[in-house]
Amino acid sequence: MQNYIRKRAVRIAQHIIQTTDTVRQTADVFGISKSTVHKDVSERLPRINKQLAEEVKRVLDKNKAERHLRGGEATRQKYARHTTSQS
Repeated sequence: MQNYIRKRAVRIAQHIIQTTDTVRQTADVFGISKSTVHKDVSERLPRINKQLAEEVKRVLDKNKAERHLRGGEATRQKYARHTTSQS
């Protein structure tokens, strides 16, 4: 694995732990695809730093568990704007 990929995986992991960002938010911050973020933290990071990988996994598992709540809130806001603009 090339050195820049190792460094990127560690930077991504540190970012996710500090901000509790989702994979999608992290991808936007780093200007890379969601697939790359996911591959970095789920496949590459455990080979680089097992403890850091476990911390990231906890954050991402929490995000996944809350995903339905964020989606519901987005839908509520969408329809709140829609009904307000029709009035």
